[in-house]
Amino acid sequence: MTAIRLDKFDNTNYKDLISWIDNEEALMQFAGPLFKFPLTPEQLDDSLNDKNRIAFRVVNHQTDLSIGHCEIYISENSVKLGRILIGDKEQRGKGMGRQIVNLLLDFTFYKLNKTVAELNVFDWNVGAIKCYERVGFSINPGKKQERKIKDQIWTALNMTIDKSIYEEGKKTVAAGALEPGGLAV
Repeated sequence: MTAIRLDKFDNTNYKDLISWIDNEEALMQFAGPLFKFPLTPEQLDDSLNDKNRIAFRVVNHQTDLSIGHCEIYISENSVKLGRILIGDKEQRGKGMGRQIVNLLLDFTFYKLNKTVAELNVFDWNVGAIKCYERVGFSINPGKKQERKIKDQIWTALNMTIDKSIYEEGKKTVAAGALEPGGLAV
C-alpha cells in the first residue's frame, strides 16, 4: 500500500484538482451543489477563504506528487469531512481512501479536540460507504438530502463517528499494522 500524507492545499495545487474534475457529475460527487461546473480557480479561492474550512492535498509519500484532495469543515456543533477525492485514477481501489479518512479523523479528534465527525456520501457510492464503515462511521438514518444532477435525483446519506468508536477501532489494529501516513500541516 502506498504511504500518503496530507499537506496544506493552496492555490499552487488548483491545477491538479481542476484537472481531476472533468464533468458535472464528478463535481457534484466531489463537492455537492456548492460549486458550478467547470470548477474554476475563483471558486476555489472563495472556498479557501472560508475560515472554517481546512483543505489538504493528498501526497504520495514516495514520489511527493499530489494524488488527491480532502477537507475538514468546522461548524459550531460539528466537524464535517468532505471533498475526499483520489484524483489519480491509477491510485483508486488501493486502500488510500481509508488512509485519508484516518488522517482526517486523527486531525479532527487530536488536533482540533472534537468528539464527533460526520460526512455525506451518495447512496450509490457503495465503495465509499464501505470504506467509511470500515473506519467506524455509521449511517444516520434520519438525515438524508436529495440533489438534482441533470435529469437524476441523487440521495446523500449522512454518516457519523464518535471519537470513542474511532479509538476502539484503532485499538483492534495491531500496533505494527497501523496504516502508514502522516500529516504535515
